Amino acid sequence: MIGFTGGTLDRADREREDPAALAAALANPDARLLRLRALEPEVDAAGHMVWDTLDTLPAGVTPLFLGYDAGLPRFVASLDSDGSPVTRSPNLMGALAAMPAADAATYAAARSLTDWHRRHRFCANCGTPTEPIRAGWARRCPNCTTQHFPRTDPVVIMLAEHQGRVLLGRQASWAPGRYSALAGFVEVGESLEEAVRREVLEEAGVPVGTVRYVASQPWPFPSQLMLACVAEALDDAISLDTNELEDAFWATRDEVAGALARSEGVRFDAPPDYAIAYSLLAHWVTSSAP
Repeated sequence: MIGFTGGTLDRADREREDPAALAAALANPDARLLRLRALEPEVDAAGHMVWDTLDTLPAGVTPLFLGYDAGLPRFVASLDSDGSPVTRSPNLMGALAAMPAADAATYAAARSLTDWHRRHRFCANCGTPTEPIRAGWARRCPNCTTQHFPRTDPVVIMLAEHQGRVLLGRQASWAPGRYSALAGFVEVGESLEEAVRREVLEEAGVPVGTVRYVASQPWPFPSQLMLACVAEALDDAISLDTNELEDAFWATRDEVAGALARSEGVRFDAPPDYAIAYSLLAHWVTSSAP
């Protein structure tokens, strides 16, 4: 299963503008509040996220309604922003690697929603501080009445394929040895296929033709929709944009399979299992097998 998918939440859009239903959810003694510290979840010994009762909600903090899980209301607390960036700690990476799929999917929704609120406190139209509405799934400007909704930015992530090999690259900021699929944001006025062709050409100088969509993933850092594709490379000559990539090379099927298995002596380290890049590489190895 692709990371951050397989969620069990009923998002209950029907109740987001129903004051009576929301009041009942908040009053439900079985309602729970996700325990987050700086947007990172606390987990128990089994890797499950920890939930608190609603009486732990600090005074003056808005509860954001995630929906229902097994019929029980679930909330996350909104956070004020102090202007500092939110990073991903090594502890979070370890927690995500062990977290059950349903928990990870709920966390992705909770983190993206909370982070959106902390980064979008002012109206983009007039600059006035905005207020949460729709149980936390929108914000409204009290001055110009503009409504703002949580956004998801589309990102293409792709493997360019040429004669049984795939193009992998790495950024200088990554852990030593880590290589992955190329990726980039879809620009305005651009299709998914056009974005794939542009990004591979810009980053690696490789022209591609046919593009095949494979799968998608919500990526909550902070809020992207990853669109995984495989593209047919028309040439294998690499010309790096060193502002984007530190290195790139063509990997064989055996090299990719070894990296995914975390084998000893492999040429490169694969992405973490919960990243769609890992799933995309696994898909390519399986679908390309002779």
